[in-house]
Amino acid sequence: AEQIKEEGKTHVVLLGMGGSSLAPEVFQMTFGNARDYPELIVLDSTHPDAVAAVEARLNLSRTLFLVASKSGTTLETLSLFRYFWSRVEAQTGAAGDHFVAITDPGTPLQKLAEERKFRRTFRAASDVGGRYSAFTDFGLVPGALIGLDIHRLLDSGRMAAENSAFCVLEDEASGLVLGAALGELAKSKDKLTFLTSTSLRTFPEWIEQLIAESLGKDGKGILPVVGEPPVSPDLYGRDRFFVFFTVEGDDRADLEDQSSELEKSGHPVVRIHLREKLDLGNEIFRWEVAVASAGSILGIHPFNQPDVQLAKDFAREAMETKEEARKETESPEQALSVRDLEELVKAMSAWIDQAYPQDYIAVHAYLSPSSEMTAALQDVRLELLRRTKCTTTLGYGPRFLHSTGQLHKGGPNRGLFLQLFDEPRADVPIPETDYSFGTLIRAQALGDFKALQKKGRRVIRVNLGKEALGSLDQIAGLIKALP
Repeated sequence: AEQIKEEGKTHVVLLGMGGSSLAPEVFQMTFGNARDYPELIVLDSTHPDAVAAVEARLNLSRTLFLVASKSGTTLETLSLFRYFWSRVEAQTGAAGDHFVAITDPGTPLQKLAEERKFRRTFRAASDVGGRYSAFTDFGLVPGALIGLDIHRLLDSGRMAAENSAFCVLEDEASGLVLGAALGELAKSKDKLTFLTSTSLRTFPEWIEQLIAESLGKDGKGILPVVGEPPVSPDLYGRDRFFVFFTVEGDDRADLEDQSSELEKSGHPVVRIHLREKLDLGNEIFRWEVAVASAGSILGIHPFNQPDVQLAKDFAREAMETKEEARKETESPEQALSVRDLEELVKAMSAWIDQAYPQDYIAVHAYLSPSSEMTAALQDVRLELLRRTKCTTTLGYGPRFLHSTGQLHKGGPNRGLFLQLFDEPRADVPIPETDYSFGTLIRAQALGDFKALQKKGRRVIRVNLGKEALGSLDQIAGLIKALP
């Protein structure tokens, strides 16, 4: 980290998905990069516009790329690596010095890093699953590179570990107490909704993966609800459980009023207040213990993910199909279009009418992430919440496949899924392959759609065309106007 700082690197770009990317992103968004340390950018999208947008921010000669994958075979990560390796090689002639690998020992990524003479390879603890890996090299290397005091972060985590020691009574071990609440409440209140003060706004995105992938299986699970637009308590179903995170120094008056109002309405509420942001170390460990112990209560194995592979298999099948044949197999009922408004209104109305009070609605956005796009998606999400009073979630694809995807296929059949994709402005070929990022993300969306169908889920698919933002406004208005 000191070497990179002294060399004047301005950016560190993390190419990774799920457990390899979420903790580092929380560290950057919560703490920022320290003075004179590079800024961390997490690229976990295969959308061509997203790849181009990140590249436009970079001076490649002053950028370090972290290629992070536990298995060393993650398709998205290797595709992003091939693209940026080609770009750096063309500009500098010596790309290896700009790349660092983080992976388990003996993986294909380690071999690739050795062959291409990466600057460093960090071999992480192979017995720690990706979603539990914040305190391994996957979290600590990016944290150190942005100047985060990882020693104090780990000290905070160690305090939580000591609180879970064998000599601590069960009702005094905060991780077990929280896990007991999660597990017991999940039997009737399985929608765990997070609200936070400003500094901690991205932390629930890390918890989201931990809960969804650990507990969403065998027809059971807890739905983590992150970033849902706030509404009045009368729009919340009785299947909710609320957790409020605040930190000293943040304005929390509105959150306190909101939590009190929810409590008066009969909703279970947990309040967690951090003395300082580095107390996140304590919370990370506490929630890992809580989720594992909740799995024990629910009778769920918290360390596997049996339903993730299905969408990958369908995506691979779609990529192997020629473009012309793929278009022929995408029937109208598979992909609706904003250009056919009458058909879209009819299909959306029929899909929404399938919602029951205990259900949830998940918006799957295979779109390029941006603040404008998120705002437009949140409008759609809010209209769905108002229209149905069902809990709503939002995830960018393919990112969410590595977090909530397990719950969507393996959890209880209570989800309605709205898949949204667009037609990118310009496609971006992936070097060393015969496909592009446009082909890849389209195949991933189609693969996920087919996986949800095979699991008997209620899913609808909409092509937003070339103007995704305008189309999202149109869909939000459409939902609002439904009878």
